[in-house]
Amino acid sequence: MDKFIWPIRVYYEDSDAGGVVYHSNYLNFMERARTEWLRNKGFNQTALKQQYNLIFAVRKISVDYLKPAFFDDLLTITVQIIKIGKASIIMAQQVQREAEIICTADVKLASINAVTLRPQTFPSDILNLLN
Repeated sequence: MDKFIWPIRVYYEDSDAGGVVYHSNYLNFMERARTEWLRNKGFNQTALKQQYNLIFAVRKISVDYLKPAFFDDLLTITVQIIKIGKASIIMAQQVQREAEIICTADVKLASINAVTLRPQTFPSDILNLLN
C-alpha cells in the first residue's frame, strides 16, 4: 500500500538540554503523522466521532530507536498500512532524517466506539476508503 509522508521540524521543546529528542516525542511525531494521514484520506477525526461514534486507539506499539534526532532536525514521518481488519489497522511507521532511518514502529490501531469504549467494526464506506 502507499506510504504517506509527513514532515516535522524538531523544536527546542522536543529535546533535552543537549539537544537530543526525548524518546516519548517520537510517539508524538508518529501520532501527528497518523492524524495527517487520516486527514489526507478524507477523514476528520471529530467528524468520525460525531457521525459514527468512532475513535481510534493505539492497541499495541513496538518501537525501535536506532539513532537520535536533534534540535532543529527536519524529519519525515511515514505511515504505511500493513493490514486492515474489521476493527483494526496494522501499520508500519518510520522517522527519517533525509534518507537515514532513525526510529521505526509497528502500530496496531483499534476502532473503538466513543460511547461504549468497546471495539467497533469499521463502517463499509470508511473501509472502502481505507482500502
